Amino acid sequence: MICVYATNAEMARKIAEKVCKLGGRTFFVGGYVRDAIQGRSSKDIDIEVHGITPRDLCEILDSLGKRIEIGESFGIFGLKGYSLDIAMPRKEKNRGHGHRDFEVFVDPFIGTEGASRRRDFTVNAMMQDVLTGEIIDHFGGKSDLEKGIIRHVDEETFAEDPLRVLRCAQFAARFEFEIAPETISLCRTMNLSALSKERIMGEMEKALLKAHKPSIFFETLREMNALDIWFPELKALIGVEQNPKHHAEGDVWVHTMMVLDVATEYIPYVGNPLGFMLSVVCHDFGKAVCTKIVNGEIHAYKHEDEGIPIAERFMRRITNEKDLIRYVLNMTEHHMRPNVLAADNSAIKSTNKLFDMSVDPKGLICIAIADGLGKIAPREYVSYNDFFRKRYEIFEEYMSRPFVTGKDLIDAGITPNEKFSDYLSYAHKLRLAGVEKESALKQTLAYARKK
Repeated sequence: MICVYATNAEMARKIAEKVCKLGGRTFFVGGYVRDAIQGRSSKDIDIEVHGITPRDLCEILDSLGKRIEIGESFGIFGLKGYSLDIAMPRKEKNRGHGHRDFEVFVDPFIGTEGASRRRDFTVNAMMQDVLTGEIIDHFGGKSDLEKGIIRHVDEETFAEDPLRVLRCAQFAARFEFEIAPETISLCRTMNLSALSKERIMGEMEKALLKAHKPSIFFETLREMNALDIWFPELKALIGVEQNPKHHAEGDVWVHTMMVLDVATEYIPYVGNPLGFMLSVVCHDFGKAVCTKIVNGEIHAYKHEDEGIPIAERFMRRITNEKDLIRYVLNMTEHHMRPNVLAADNSAIKSTNKLFDMSVDPKGLICIAIADGLGKIAPREYVSYNDFFRKRYEIFEEYMSRPFVTGKDLIDAGITPNEKFSDYLSYAHKLRLAGVEKESALKQTLAYARKK
C-alpha cells in the first residue's frame, strides 16, 4: 500500500468506505500515484470516485465535514481542513483551441479505462484503489515510469489541450525523463496561441523552481518548435555568436541554458526565487540586437541596456505582476555590474551604490556568479565570491547605522518644499559613503543652505 499523509489518508479512506457501501470504488489518481511509486512525498492527494451518482457523493461528503465546491458542475469537491481533491470521472468535449475551451460532462460509470484515457501522460494515468491498494494501469504508466519516459496516453484527447505541450516540457525538466518520439511529433502539430499567459507562467514556474536542470524545459520546447509564440526573445538567441575568448561554449542560447542550470543552486539565497530565475532567462536578451564584430572581435557592448525593452516585452507577455516585471528589469539592467566592479576592485562607495540600486542585492550577486560559471572559458575562472561577501557585509553594516531622516531636517529648521527630496537624496549619498549621521546632518544642512 502506498503511504499517504495520515489525516488526508484517513479521510480518503472514510470516503472510500462509504462509497463502497453504495457499490462504488474510490481511487488515488494522477501525480500523487506517480510520485508515491517513485518514493516522492506529495503534499496534496487527489481521489476519484466511481460508480455512484454526484448526489450520493455530495451526501457522503456532507456527512463527513464541510463540503467545498471547487467545481460542482465538473464533479470536483473538497472538504474544509483537508488537502484533498475529490473528483468524479468525466468526459470532455473540445469546442475551441484554448485550455478552457471544453464542455465537461460528469460520467461516474465511464470505467477506469475511460477515466484514465482523458489524462495527459501514461505516468499520470495510473490509479490506486484506496481500500485495497490495487494499482490500475491501463496504459503502461508504471513501465514508462521505470524507464523514465514521458508518453501521451491518447493522441486524440491529448491534442485537444495545447497546454500539454508545456506540461510535457515541464515534466521532462523536473524528472529529467526522455520524451517518446511520437509525443514530440504530436506536440509539434499543436497550436499554443490561444493559451493564457497565466497557464504559460504556471508551467514555466514549475520548471524554473522545481527542476535541477530547467534548461531541459526550454530545450524541449525548442525541439518541439514551440518557442515562436511565447518565447521569441529566447529563440532570437539561437545562433548569436559570442567572443570565444570569454565564451567557448557556443552561442548565447547555450550560455543562457548553462547559466539557468547553475542558477538553481542559488535559489535559496535570493529574495524572489521566480524573479531571479526569470532574470536569468532575460539577462542576455540584448545580445540579439547589439552583437557586432569590432576590429575582428565579437562584442555585445551595452547589451544589458539594450535588453531592458526586450525583457519588458517578454515579461508583459507572460505576466501582469508589476513587481515581478520591475524585479526582472532591474536585475537585467545591473547584471553585469558586480563582476565589473569586482574585477576593478572598485571602491566601497561604488558597490554600496550598486547594492542600493538593486531590488535584491543578494539576487544580483547570485546572478553575477551564475553568469560567470555558466560558460566554458579558455582561461581559468576567477571567483569573486569573497569580494562580493565582504562588500555586501559592509553594505549591510552601513545600512544598519543611524541615518538622516526627513524629520531630522525639519527639526533642524528646513521647511519641506520642492527641493526637500533633493536634500534627502544628498543625505542618502552620504549614508552610502559611510558618513556618520551627525556629520551627514551637518553636511546636508550646509548643502541645503547653499541651494
